[in-house]
Amino acid sequence: MNFVLLILSAVLTNNFITVKTYGICPFLGVSKNTKSAVGMGVAVTVVMTLATLVTYPIYKFIMTPLNITFLWIIFFIFIIAALVQMLEAIIRKVSPSLYNTMGVYLPLITTNCAVLGVTQLFNGVNDLSAIITGATGAMNLGWAVLYALFAGVGFTLVMIIMSGLREKLNCCKVSKSLEGFPVSMIAAAFICMAFTIFMQIKV
Repeated sequence: MNFVLLILSAVLTNNFITVKTYGICPFLGVSKNTKSAVGMGVAVTVVMTLATLVTYPIYKFIMTPLNITFLWIIFFIFIIAALVQMLEAIIRKVSPSLYNTMGVYLPLITTNCAVLGVTQLFNGVNDLSAIITGATGAMNLGWAVLYALFAGVGFTLVMIIMSGLREKLNCCKVSKSLEGFPVSMIAAAFICMAFTIFMQIKV
């Protein structure tokens, strides 16, 4: 049951884009076509998962005993930056076209608040570490990594939905005053409104 709750929360009820409004920059900037949206979603998912896997033990077993948890944001950003650099090099080698499509948004994953948000959520930086499983104590590494993985899946899902809508809108006749970014913002608003339905789910 906890596993089901975790998936529902990460993907739907606490979606990082539609509910928490994290990662809006790539959501609007890289969702012009489905290929780039999927690429960005997968990249963010990989970085979210690896960042949680690395930062969790560092925070718990190094920073906490040394009483330097106040430096968490510096440590986390350095770790995320290193992971993004590695991912950027891999994408550049494997798919140059996707790398060019992502452009400046790929290195910006370093400061993507969705990635930073998921790492702080389960590293004792706030009191939200047990909200998913209903546990009385802090969430362990396994649950944290699973949540980060499915949070990335939720991020990718919304990116794909948005890219599909924008591709359809490009084929429609829209008022000149709404062409481009304005109609994209309207589409984004409707997506967010649709996802509020999932907040009513009771398990």
